[in-house]
Amino acid sequence: MRRLVISLSILALAATATGLAGVKKIPQFRPELTGPDSAKPAKELFGAKLQPTNGIPHAIGGYANGCLAGAVSLPVDGPDWQVMRLSRNRNWGHPVLVRFIERYAQRAKAVGWPGLLIGDMAQPRGGPMVNGHSSHQIGLDVDIWLTPMPNHELSKQERETMAATNLVAADGLGIDPSVWTPAIEPMIRAAAIDPDVERIFVNAAIKKKLCESAGSDRTWLHKVRAWYKHYDHEHIRLRCPAGNSDCKNQPPVPEEEGCGKELDYWFTERVRHPPPPGPGKELTLSQLPGACRQVLKAP
Repeated sequence: MRRLVISLSILALAATATGLAGVKKIPQFRPELTGPDSAKPAKELFGAKLQPTNGIPHAIGGYANGCLAGAVSLPVDGPDWQVMRLSRNRNWGHPVLVRFIERYAQRAKAVGWPGLLIGDMAQPRGGPMVNGHSSHQIGLDVDIWLTPMPNHELSKQERETMAATNLVAADGLGIDPSVWTPAIEPMIRAAAIDPDVERIFVNAAIKKKLCESAGSDRTWLHKVRAWYKHYDHEHIRLRCPAGNSDCKNQPPVPEEEGCGKELDYWFTERVRHPPPPGPGKELTLSQLPGACRQVLKAP
C-alpha cells in the first residue's frame, strides 16, 4: 500500500510538471530563503540585470515595491512611436503594457498627435531603479512625453540629449501658452478612456488646463490625477492584468473628476514650496516580495 501511495504521488507530480491536458498555468511564485544579498539596496541588484527572465509574464507586488518576471521589450521604433533614452535600458514591461502602447500610439495619431515619444517603462526584471522613479517596478507604468514626435527617425544622440517640453508656466500656477497645443487634450483623453488604464499622473497645472478645456465630455477626467513634478510628460499606469495573483492594485480612483477642492490643494503654498526632503530609505531585497528573489536569480 505504501508503494502505491508513493507511486501515485510521483505520477501526480509528473502530470503537474508536464501540464496535464495542455493547460498553461500562471506560475505561483514563492519566497526563497534569505541570503547575503537580502540587505543590499535592491536598485543595485535589479539595475545590474540586463535581460528578463524566461517564462510566463507575471507582475509581482506593488507599483513601488515589486518586480517583473517574463518581461518583453517595446521595439525602439514603431509606426507611431520612438523610444527615448536608450542607454537606460528601460523599454521593458508586461506584455499588456506593450500592447497598450501600440494601440495608444494609433489612437493618439487618430486624434491629431504625430507620434509618441516613449520615456521610461521598466527594467528587464522590474524592481527599484537606480535613479528617476520610486514606481515603475512591475512593468505596468510608462512615461509618455508631452512633446510631439519629430517627423524623422531620431539618432541615438538625439534620443539621449533631446529634452522634453516643459508645459508649465514659471510660477507653477498654469500652463505655458506658448508651448501648449490643442492636440494635447485629446491625446491624453485617448489614454484615459482605455479600459486597461488605471490612472494617469500629470502636473497640477496640466490637470487644471484639462479641467478648463474638457467641455461636456468629462467622464475621463477622474483618471487624470495631479502629482508632483510631471511638467513634461504623462505617467500612465495600467491595472493589474487578469491572472497575475501576486500583483497588487492601488485603491480605485475616485469617480469625481477632481477639478474642485482636490485640485485646489495642489496650488497651496505648502505643496508648491515644500521643505527639502530628508534622506530617503533605500529598499533592500528583503523588503520586496519574496518572489522577487527568485526573479533576480532566475535564468
